[in-house]
Amino acid sequence: MTSLAADHAACAAILGRSGSSFALPIRLLPEAKRQGTTALYAFCRIADDVVDDAPDQASAATGLAALEAATAAALAGHGSEMPVLRAVVDTVRRYGVPHECLTEILAGVRMDLTQTRYDTITDLEQYCGRVASAVGIAAVHIWGFTDADAVRRSHDCGVAFQLTNILRDIPEDLRRGRIYLPREDFAACGVTDEDLLEGRIGPGFADLARLEIDRATARFARASAIDRMLCTDSRATFRAMFGVYRSLLAAVERAGVSIFTARVRPSKSRLLGAAGVAILGGIGGRRR
Repeated sequence: MTSLAADHAACAAILGRSGSSFALPIRLLPEAKRQGTTALYAFCRIADDVVDDAPDQASAATGLAALEAATAAALAGHGSEMPVLRAVVDTVRRYGVPHECLTEILAGVRMDLTQTRYDTITDLEQYCGRVASAVGIAAVHIWGFTDADAVRRSHDCGVAFQLTNILRDIPEDLRRGRIYLPREDFAACGVTDEDLLEGRIGPGFADLARLEIDRATARFARASAIDRMLCTDSRATFRAMFGVYRSLLAAVERAGVSIFTARVRPSKSRLLGAAGVAILGGIGGRRR
């Protein structure tokens, strides 16, 4: 096994251990694109782990700074001792992925170290753009596209996916001291983030849930155009991921105001079913 092959094998091992819902859709790609997408996933995973596995915030900041420096050096052609970095830089070069995608991903991870509240939707969308849209833009470069507008639509898709994650994980984020929903949205619905912290889930929270769900739904609608812009051998993967997340948002919608007190946990069979429907029937149908 060549050194580069070993590097990509290390990335595949990370994906295999992750239990990620993306693992199955990635397997639908042709080998070379699957390898590149797996390297991108592994890079995101190690960035998250640097922060999540650190014993304290100072250690997390130090570890993230080291990863940022190592990534910059690798992108500049100076090599790396990290298999995942070698694999993701190989992917960047092979598919013309903008370097900014990797630096933006790391900037988004850094935001979680320093920011626990967001005042406006503009602020939150900057965060979503970094931790999710940058990944999507990198992915469509790997998958191949026939219309340059796929890059802009990938930004919409990343925001849609990350807003859905945020709505699913509200109670877990609260336990970590984070509230991602913007203060301006709380105010527009006549509630406050302090109400959420104290468990005072009054009628205004139904309006808040509706506001956020409608915002994510609009992003999904814009992102759906990516399907016809991708190379045909990548469409099944996009459809599966899109179907899973659209089904997850539907589960959030069904949960109503309980999203503020309990993490949304749709069944794996429902999510897999949504992925299958999207693969076979496209992504223009109704959510499950």
